[in-house]
Amino acid sequence: IAMQIDPSVFLLGEDVGDPQGGVFGTNKGLESEFGKERVRGTPIAEQAIIGAGIGAALVGMRPIAEIMFMDFVGVCMDQIFNHAAKQRYMSGGATHVPLTIRMLVGGGVGGFGAQHSQSLEAWLAHVPGLKIAFPSTAYDAKGLLLSAIFDDDPCVHLESMKLLRNPRVDTPLGDFRIPFGVAKVRREGADISLITYGWQVQECLSAADALQKEGVSAEVIDVRTLAPLDYHRILDSVKKTRRALVVHAATEFCGFGAELASTIGEELFTTLKAPVGRLGADFAPIAYSREIEMKQIPHAPAIIARAREIVTFKA
Repeated sequence: IAMQIDPSVFLLGEDVGDPQGGVFGTNKGLESEFGKERVRGTPIAEQAIIGAGIGAALVGMRPIAEIMFMDFVGVCMDQIFNHAAKQRYMSGGATHVPLTIRMLVGGGVGGFGAQHSQSLEAWLAHVPGLKIAFPSTAYDAKGLLLSAIFDDDPCVHLESMKLLRNPRVDTPLGDFRIPFGVAKVRREGADISLITYGWQVQECLSAADALQKEGVSAEVIDVRTLAPLDYHRILDSVKKTRRALVVHAATEFCGFGAELASTIGEELFTTLKAPVGRLGADFAPIAYSREIEMKQIPHAPAIIARAREIVTFKA
């Protein structure tokens, strides 16, 4: 849709052209429709991909640069953090970088190992000047990606590998956009707020279903974008339930959940019935063994157990 709307939009990255259309086929057919000038396969060189994207953005184009796995973002950190994110500020607002960076985020699938399964969103969220989306549904992925492409500042669109392997769902045709900074209540509840994003939204919804059978009403908040962050919707939920558990697939230690938990604790200290909980992956490289990986990353049973602890907490 974006490439139909605006001829300045183009795609670049490893194996993005036909017939494969990217490692998971998310770009299939685009090269056939728009040609090699607008769907540009690149060498295996993340620095070159992001560097070329920044240069094109600076001269008025709207590039979509694809990094095959988020684990490889370390190769092009300087271009993203020091150049794309800072250009508007370094130039006094005279120039900007309308660059969209798509990254596939592994985990929850098994068999991809330690270098293809990391959720490193906390690295990105620590940098002023970047906008970050982490959708949990195909609908949100399309709406947030369109918003990112037509934003005048650099945006990172994180895409869960596990969700790409889910059954196909119908998504509306045409141009629709979901604004950044607007979280969504995926399930109403009264006893505890489960705050999450990406593929962990589905795990929290499954956990909420099971908790309901035990008489615990869990509200599920899908953050959707990490920067900007919808603090108002998150805090309104916790004001109601008075308990909170932040869940993500990333390592729990120094994870994005620490920011959420700290803010909730500071803002609602006198309202809370229990300390804010965090649940993330073990502080260890993700195992190649699927059986081990499933125990390293939060799934519904672990979320249920941690939510029970918070709901039954006695000061």
